Amino acid sequence: MAMTRAEFVKATILTGAAAAVLSGAARRSRRRTDYGDPAGEETVREIQALSAVKADESEDLLLTMQRDLARAMGKPAERRQWGMVIDRRKCVGCHACTIGCVSENKLPPGVVYRPVLTEESGRFPDPRMQFTPRPCMQCRTPPCVPVCPVNATWKRADGVTVVDYDKCIGCRHCLTACPYGARTSDFGHSYRAGAALGAGKDVDGALQGRAASYEEQPNHEYGKAWSRAKHGSPIGNARKCHFCLHRLEAGQLPVCVTTCIGRATYFGDLNDDMAVITRLVRRERAEQLLAHRGTDPSVYYIS
Repeated sequence: MAMTRAEFVKATILTGAAAAVLSGAARRSRRRTDYGDPAGEETVREIQALSAVKADESEDLLLTMQRDLARAMGKPAERRQWGMVIDRRKCVGCHACTIGCVSENKLPPGVVYRPVLTEESGRFPDPRMQFTPRPCMQCRTPPCVPVCPVNATWKRADGVTVVDYDKCIGCRHCLTACPYGARTSDFGHSYRAGAALGAGKDVDGALQGRAASYEEQPNHEYGKAWSRAKHGSPIGNARKCHFCLHRLEAGQLPVCVTTCIGRATYFGDLNDDMAVITRLVRRERAEQLLAHRGTDPSVYYIS
């Protein structure tokens, strides 16, 4: 039965009102700040590593940063602000941090949390190369958070932006919003896909593009076992650096810090005036990438 003009106008108004309500609800949802992250005394960890070893001014920086980490973990999460300082003068472009991250988080092809960007300058006979490792900036005002339509990404109390793979729908809005290109999407690719050469007895599986068993082992990002077997999460999700939160909980530094052969990467609590990174930021006048974008990164660079 055809609608009268009055009925059509009424239906249009009601539809518009419903859309406005839904839109408002979505905007309010995206402004959420309480995601149920642990806080308070339950987040305090007593890290015993090095407690029996006397501090020495000549000790390796890794040991000093390990002490900084233990001190930070002794505070509630909301009193920490995890940050990183990268000294580009020391980085030799070895990509050890990239490979260490791939190994630690069992990253598939196309998913890289810490690429090392190369910049060439000067002319022969005096060319120069500068390398820039680029993890997630863990912005204090992350542009990736408000664009997520399902609240799958948010900033924790300790300053780390995280992703809930169970909620992420793979829309990739956050990838577009990040000015640093720090997010990638997991398309379910396998290193062994089509790699018949050297496949050994399981050559048919390689030809058919099936992942090897080691590629389906779960990783432990965010303190949970995630298995890509049978196309499970995080396949289809947005993925990013998370400062190795699962290692921090165990009292270990991020793997990119421990694998850096030149000690070019520093990590710690920016709220701790005694921490190595806090002193470096002040002393070396460390800079933030794209500071004009107003994202206020927690990763600083020394050039």
